Amino acid sequence: MALIELKQIFKTYHIGDMEVPVLKGVSLQIGDGELVALMGSSGSGKSTLMNILGCLDRPSSGEYWLNEKEVGRFSADDRANLRNHSMGFVFQSFNLLPRASALENVIMPLSYATSTISDKEARGRGREMLGRVGLQDRLGHEPSQLSGGQQQRVALARALAPEPRVLLLDEPLSNLDPALRERTRRELRALVHRLGITAVVVTHEQEDAFDLGDRIALLRGGRLEQLGTADDLYAAPASAFVASFIGRASELPARIVAADVAEVEGARWPVRWAGAGVADVGAAARLLARPEGLRLVPPGPGRVAGTITGRRFTGPVAYFSVLTAGGATLEVAAPPDAAREGDAVGVEPTGAGLHLYPGADA
Repeated sequence: MALIELKQIFKTYHIGDMEVPVLKGVSLQIGDGELVALMGSSGSGKSTLMNILGCLDRPSSGEYWLNEKEVGRFSADDRANLRNHSMGFVFQSFNLLPRASALENVIMPLSYATSTISDKEARGRGREMLGRVGLQDRLGHEPSQLSGGQQQRVALARALAPEPRVLLLDEPLSNLDPALRERTRRELRALVHRLGITAVVVTHEQEDAFDLGDRIALLRGGRLEQLGTADDLYAAPASAFVASFIGRASELPARIVAADVAEVEGARWPVRWAGAGVADVGAAARLLARPEGLRLVPPGPGRVAGTITGRRFTGPVAYFSVLTAGGATLEVAAPPDAAREGDAVGVEPTGAGLHLYPGADA
């Protein structure tokens, strides 16, 4: 069952006489207990959408339903009440009170979220929330006495203290170093699912979205480009933009020569058509290839000819840059000793990781 439903959400800001459209008809559903990652480049509309979800802003048009109630019909006081009682927020900067202890920071929202809880009950709940995030031995510590990861967990405990129905997180991991970031996002995902909370996290980092989200909503220019699991977006991208934005992908101009066959720099490769409708034979197309969708082979017929121009070593796999005879640059995953810079090579498909789209931007 959908706890959150957005129907054709538009948001336009007015700056003097100028209109600035930010959201352009976003529709999506988020299930009860689901964790969805909002992802997109700067200016895609993800922060504006988060503000609307958190009742910090209102759409210009469209419907926002939460728990079968249309939030757009709420008064300002009703929206504030909804924020205080049903929503928890974790922001990029954490916004902890510098001279308050971890426990005091956590129980602070309870003073306005409810008037029925006593100080003893509030402190008990604060200790419980800090225990759930592994900080039961840091109750009296001020933010300056805590690491970045511990501060992030205090902010999370504070957001969870009022027992919200929805948890909204805006770039919550951006201030953490890579090792701590990886551990924290796994702990965060486990905690959210253990508590059964519906959560939405805004991020521009693909690893965060893949690791955290049950599903990912990818925005582009104020529109929802694709909504699905990480596997969906990576293996079956709905557009050339998704294929190039998610993961790594090289692009080659191609021409359709038959159903599921494209000509690429003189070589004919079997490849699935990923665009809308049916591909026309003879039409120009764009081929996007994952590094693992290509392999290095000796030059020869049926293979795209090229020269190794670089190698990026990552351990058991290296990523080789290949400048093709046609002037395109391909990235190919292969064993580190597969080739050396300057080698003449051929490139052919592995049978997966290739996506064919119309020649125009799609």
